[in-house]
Amino acid sequence: MSGVITAVREVLPQDDDAMLVGRVYDTQRRAPVPVLVRGRRVWSLAGAARTVSDLFDRADHLAVLRETADADATWSVDDIALPGGAGGAPLTLLPPIDLQAIKACGVTFAGSMIERVIEERSHGDARRAAEVREEMSRAVGADLAGVRPHTAAAEALKERLSARGWWSQYLEVGLGPDPEVFTKGPVLSAVGTGDDIGVPAFSSWNNPEPELVLAVDPRGRIVGVTLGNDVNLRDVEGRSALLLGMAKDNNRSTAIGPFIRVFDDAFTIDDARALTIDLTVTGADGYVLRGENTVSALSRSFEELVRAAHGEHHQYPDGFVLFTGTLFAPTEDRTEPGEGFTHELGDVVAIENARLGALVNTVRRTEELPPWTYGIRSLFTDLSREVV
Repeated sequence: MSGVITAVREVLPQDDDAMLVGRVYDTQRRAPVPVLVRGRRVWSLAGAARTVSDLFDRADHLAVLRETADADATWSVDDIALPGGAGGAPLTLLPPIDLQAIKACGVTFAGSMIERVIEERSHGDARRAAEVREEMSRAVGADLAGVRPHTAAAEALKERLSARGWWSQYLEVGLGPDPEVFTKGPVLSAVGTGDDIGVPAFSSWNNPEPELVLAVDPRGRIVGVTLGNDVNLRDVEGRSALLLGMAKDNNRSTAIGPFIRVFDDAFTIDDARALTIDLTVTGADGYVLRGENTVSALSRSFEELVRAAHGEHHQYPDGFVLFTGTLFAPTEDRTEPGEGFTHELGDVVAIENARLGALVNTVRRTEELPPWTYGIRSLFTDLSREVV
């Protein structure tokens, strides 16, 4: 997919039997409503759950969805406008999460681990990255794809790199016993498909990160998956890992959608493990970058990543979503030789999979986009209105 999308039907999965949960803003109620989408039909879930968080807190959420799908549909997907679309539509598409915490894992692929080390050793300078990348390739001299964290082979590789002066905190989380887990953004800060994503003016080296996102209930059960863009400021994080918050948590730096595909008989967690996520970046000048993220190449299982975030050490009473990391790290030069890839304003980023649909966003300057004003108090005010 390339170019700006104009309708929700353009971002749906190819299989019409997909059990999709999302959110829309109902202009009649003046409130967000959780919805079920199957094929081109849309059902309100407001009678069963006021929020998506409420829905997934129910142990019988799948039965609720199946029962809902047996009734007459409330709307069609053509009743849903994209964010910023023409007025008059009864519904507007929202990101498919509400009260869930937004968490993310990093350095979950060997390739991304190496890129983080390169960022660190080049001190966030894109012009030095190519030189460091070549030096790193010579130093590793091994096929990292088969190295699993917290194994004898991983420890031996870490020691060999450290002996050559290549020790890094990224090697610790990429090869050691514990993955990197961080808070990507505050509750309700994500944007959905069709909306703008932001790159701050203080970053000159940045890129999209196409990822599979796990939807996890308060008990730690993975109930479904969706697509995500963990917008990455490589120059900021490369200066210091302690600037992770500055690199990751900015207005419109988290995109999730279009819908959460719920696990059922037609789509299981094992199906999710085998997905390949495609990325296309289309510049306003016609520039095109393509890439992919192969989920099966994850160095840690979904369950291991969830256990690192949730357990006796940390609970999430409203559930959470968890970005699982990406294998994709663009290295080809976009403009100047040796400077690699970085976003330009107006880039259209399409992250897609045939079974999950497409997450499509346009890159703008963060500081020039509308400020984030809709928070938890706003949600509670909207939900206090009578259900229609």
